[in-house]
Amino acid sequence: MSNTITKFTHQTFQQGKIYFALAHKQISTRLRNFIYPTLEFQTQPLSPGILQKMQKRIDDIMERDLADGENGIYPVNIIFDNPWSDFFSYYPNIWLDMPTVWSRIKQKKYQEFSPQINTQNYPAYYLQNFHYQTDGYLSDTSANLYDLQVELLFNGTADAMRRRILAPLKIGLEKLFSGQKLETLAPQNLRVLDIACGTGRTLKFIRATLPKAALYGVDLSSAYLKKAHQLLSEELGELPQLLQGNAEDLPWRDNFFQATTCVFMFHELPPMVRQKVIEEAFRVTKPGGVFVICDSIQVSDEPDFSPMLKNFPAMFHEPYYQSYITDNLEERLEKVGFINIATEVHFVSKYWVACKPVEKVVSR
Repeated sequence: MSNTITKFTHQTFQQGKIYFALAHKQISTRLRNFIYPTLEFQTQPLSPGILQKMQKRIDDIMERDLADGENGIYPVNIIFDNPWSDFFSYYPNIWLDMPTVWSRIKQKKYQEFSPQINTQNYPAYYLQNFHYQTDGYLSDTSANLYDLQVELLFNGTADAMRRRILAPLKIGLEKLFSGQKLETLAPQNLRVLDIACGTGRTLKFIRATLPKAALYGVDLSSAYLKKAHQLLSEELGELPQLLQGNAEDLPWRDNFFQATTCVFMFHELPPMVRQKVIEEAFRVTKPGGVFVICDSIQVSDEPDFSPMLKNFPAMFHEPYYQSYITDNLEERLEKVGFINIATEVHFVSKYWVACKPVEKVVSR
């Protein structure tokens, strides 16, 4: 009976998020067309077949999310986690910001920042209004709105896609500590780094899954790290160590982490920077450790979704997305030395799970 109630509650919760996101998109599109009737995106229409496939994938990821909770991969209660305080506090600001966003799109201003924001010492590729966000990733306002915006973008499935990293992360660590229970390990023996941790949503889910682990996060944005600290301070247990830094030059010694993760970052990097970040992830991961990436699906994963993938950078400012959707990340991972590379696809996200080989001991 409890499983039936949980399933019904989960379905109701998720359907509510999906319907709300769809209603938000429809109303905002109508309002945009009224205010800026000449503002048009060069997009391709999606066929009924594509929309049916997308709905099937949403149903599948929701079932998988609930199953992993019920099977103990993570506590089932985290599938009901939602930033309600942020929603009620900041959702009106999304609407208030829309005219500024539409004006920026119409004027093709994609590198626009408020005068009080110091843009020095950031890589040029980072100084973008990704998704046409006001101030890119460099303001408190952007950090406060980000999680809500992403949930709306993905029709209420963003957190479910983030949680798809938890099973391979946990399985990879169990292989590394064969014969030992993860909950019995001392924190100094179980260190996990989330690269480009943003507002801390992924770290929050990792904390629920690995309550004894020592968690670390790194991000270029001090505003997003502040938001992450706020979110993670609400949780029980030791706070993750959050550092401002560039993923191209991680501020930790070699072989420091038993696991590293990275969620929704690679599609916003130029190709050579993707390679550098993978090199750094390999360097700081302990031999035998695991590296888990979550990002957008690519053209080869679902050729029928090609129109949707082409529409994404047309509707949102994503200057490196076209190169990403045809990039061979498996080849990049192998190039630096990762082995046993596996991939999965859930809804519109793709996952790479890679292991760092155990160093061979040569006897004399």
